[in-house]
Amino acid sequence: MGAPQEELATGERSTRNRIARSILDHGPSTVAELAGRLGLTHAAVRRHLDALVADDVVQPREQRVYGARTRGRPAKAFALTDCGRDAFDQSYDKLAMDALRWIAEREGGDEAILAFARARFAEQAANYRQAVEAAGPEGRAEALAKALSADGYAATARSAPVGEQLCQHHCPVVHVAEKFPQLCEAETEIFSQLLGTHVQRLATIAHGDGVCTTFIPEISKPDHFGHHASASTASTASTAGRNPA
Repeated sequence: MGAPQEELATGERSTRNRIARSILDHGPSTVAELAGRLGLTHAAVRRHLDALVADDVVQPREQRVYGARTRGRPAKAFALTDCGRDAFDQSYDKLAMDALRWIAEREGGDEAILAFARARFAEQAANYRQAVEAAGPEGRAEALAKALSADGYAATARSAPVGEQLCQHHCPVVHVAEKFPQLCEAETEIFSQLLGTHVQRLATIAHGDGVCTTFIPEISKPDHFGHHASASTASTASTAGRNPA
């Protein structure tokens, strides 16, 4: 005798939630990547993705290809929609936006918002600093990613040419950041302070990108005169939070 219909439906929902959560944690993902991470067949993943697309939880997009292209059509990657992200968000977006508008109107406009954002992230960073500093220069990006993940940002660190990339696959305050980009700017400044080097924000979820991506240049070692070979660390983080045009 087969399982009751309600039990089957519950299992289907559970698997779809796992797929959506995997995309949240790892960013836009292909069928093959999801199947490998979750131990499912490609056919099963496609079936659940079709349902998630129909429910406006995920959407397909062309996967970005870095370096030389291979033959054949690139595999589609599936990313969470705004609706899909909302299912994981439990922040009080409207209350936060109303509060920030009040601050802007009463306390000095955009500069007041930036001051608030800097204070907020400085307090948050106090919890990260010990872990980042204990990791040493080569492990700081990974340590920061783990600390951010503990706060719901689903962050990862990976190698990149002449540096590393810090990727945040989830933003708990994305809808607020869409209206107040000072939040992204202050966060980027804090990253620079924690990591001890200039960083560059390449993409943000609030700006419409699939992942918040921050480039961390490789910190060059000083020569025997005490000079650094690279000038990348000399830049300040004053404009690091701004999205590229």
